[in-house]
Amino acid sequence: MPVARSHRYSVADIDLEEFLARRSSLIATVREGHPGLTRAVLIRLEDGTYTDTWHWETAEQMGAAFAALPTFPEAPLTMALTRDGTALNGQVVDER
Repeated sequence: MPVARSHRYSVADIDLEEFLARRSSLIATVREGHPGLTRAVLIRLEDGTYTDTWHWETAEQMGAAFAALPTFPEAPLTMALTRDGTALNGQVVDER
């Protein structure tokens, strides 16, 4: 069953372009070793924060990718540009 991890954080406007480049690199690296990542959606909310939701084919694939996160040099470089981050995991119940 599909699952998702949703992050919420802030990125300074001055850092946004660099953040997007680093995020793109991180997603590509994760997909190389963990093809269960089906999509990653970044949304700027009206309060200026972002939600970044990563969708996975299975919970096992998501768990394996996040367990390997320390091996991805892009991860700390990308997240260094964020602040006030939170994350939640969830199971996809309905998708249309």
